[in-house]
Amino acid sequence: MNTPIIDFVNEYVHSGKMRLHMPGHKGVSLLGYENYDITEIDGADVLYDAKGIIRESMENASMLFGTEKTLYSTEGSSLSIRAMLYLAVLYAEKIGRKPVIFAGRNAHKVFVTSSALLDFDIKWIYGEKSWGITECIISPECVDSYLSKAEEKPVAVYLTSPDYLGNIADVKGISKICRKHGVLLLVDNAHGAYLNFLPKNTHPIHMGADICCDSAHKTLPALTGAGYLHISKNAPELILQNAEKAMTLFASTSPSYLIMQSLDAVNKYLSDGYRQRLSDFCNKVFELKKRLSSCGIANRDLEDLKITLTPKKFGYTGIELYKYLSDNSIVCEFYDPDCVVMMLSPENSDQCLEKIYDVLTALEIREEIYELPPEIPVCDSAMSVREACFSESEILPVEKCISRVFAGINFACPPAIPLVVCGEIITEKTAELMKYYGVSVCEVVKQ
Repeated sequence: MNTPIIDFVNEYVHSGKMRLHMPGHKGVSLLGYENYDITEIDGADVLYDAKGIIRESMENASMLFGTEKTLYSTEGSSLSIRAMLYLAVLYAEKIGRKPVIFAGRNAHKVFVTSSALLDFDIKWIYGEKSWGITECIISPECVDSYLSKAEEKPVAVYLTSPDYLGNIADVKGISKICRKHGVLLLVDNAHGAYLNFLPKNTHPIHMGADICCDSAHKTLPALTGAGYLHISKNAPELILQNAEKAMTLFASTSPSYLIMQSLDAVNKYLSDGYRQRLSDFCNKVFELKKRLSSCGIANRDLEDLKITLTPKKFGYTGIELYKYLSDNSIVCEFYDPDCVVMMLSPENSDQCLEKIYDVLTALEIREEIYELPPEIPVCDSAMSVREACFSESEILPVEKCISRVFAGINFACPPAIPLVVCGEIITEKTAELMKYYGVSVCEVVKQ
């Protein structure tokens, strides 16, 4: 597969042309890569009005992912989330519905800030069970129940899948429910770009989502900030026509050409034997999980590229285990009192997998800790997200915030079940949970 953005920049770098344009470093090296850091000069195309090299590169990505349209983000999934929510609000206006979105409670905080910016209403889907603040299990039956009981149909259902622990929703089943009720399905697939390349494709677009975002940098070998907005072949024409406008509305007018070159290079990487490399690596991770389990190191086999450890089962808190791993030069993606999450990719070597095994199996297996993560309460709203977000606020000790209206964005990010969301009332139970997770102060609407 060709790399039009890389080819253009390479030619420019070696042309010897005088750089009397942005950026200010003029290609002079401070960190080592400035020579390749350009701006939207003549011939370099324009990201969201692409007619040349960027358009060609994005069409390559669209072909790889099987979409009607794929747009690049140089601002991660955050930009793509805002864009797809704008498209949902725009579509609500088109079909004469109120801008209401039913969302899994474990939505990323960008979903909440988008509500403040776009002024859509959120109806939370809490799911059938939760395991700490990072897991929200939502089944097709659960979505069907929410939609069937709704007095007014929302414009869309919004899922986060995979979640931070590695749970993957039944997107195919949920997409059928959404079609039955005439609502869009939006998926935050930030952790799942690689799902498209597994032997069994479980990428949300393939499974029936109308729109989804991927963070290329989370599981593919792309620079931080590299992401995609994917539009399905079955998405309404209005969404397809306004996708670039949606990205432009929230994006910087100075997109990183380093990140775009990274996305361009990833296209070639994905087209050149990646499926087999990924399959082989996932098999190795699966075997590692089995070996760890046989040695008493409890883990949950939820997602191919995650090892989700449940250390209380072998006598440690997540905080203790994270520190132990860090002291042994293993830095994990996430931890809380109940779990530790390792994110892997085929760029991790066999030696890396063996070190994980050796370090973990060197631990003394202790008596199980039976303390369970707390149950997440259902919170009542006193005002809209937008109203609370734009209200004057103050920061107080948690114990003085009971019965007050939360004015922060939410607890917490990474994607987790927030203990409370902007505009909701803080209860005694919420305050207890904040202390469990180490929160001592919070922001509330000023009285």
